Amino acid sequence: SEVTHKRRISALGPGGLTRERAGFEVRDVHATHYGRVCPIETPEGPNIGLINSLSVYARTNDYGFLETPYRKVVNGQVTEEIEYLSAIEEGNYVIAQANSNLDENFRFTDTFVTARGEHGESGLYRPEDIHYMDISTQQVVSVAAALIPFLEHDD
Repeated sequence: SEVTHKRRISALGPGGLTRERAGFEVRDVHATHYGRVCPIETPEGPNIGLINSLSVYARTNDYGFLETPYRKVVNGQVTEEIEYLSAIEEGNYVIAQANSNLDENFRFTDTFVTARGEHGESGLYRPEDIHYMDISTQQVVSVAAALIPFLEHDD
């Protein structure tokens, strides 16, 4: 509970929105939230979508932008190098999912890999066209949501 409260972010307050003036567009989950803001953990009622929780590995950079980590991919081989990207930077790269099939040398085993392409659209890409890979399948959700067993089957 304490960790959840410390990792909360709000669109309310000075310089922010009011509950009454916030429309659906502001409250909805957006593609740029991926790995930065948890799409699950938000209060119900008038604060829905206005108070959110940071995702497990999310952090803020020196300019206040939210960033999420990715493993760098070089010539189809996943490296141990981790880079944090903002949503703006992420839009310029092809990013594979964390559960992509890799061999013992950390090379993609599939001819085509499911990934988010430049501008956020999902598709199939050749391993040599991939720039980064998610670091974890749980990087999308908050610390509290990550503790839910079999989350992908929890309706």
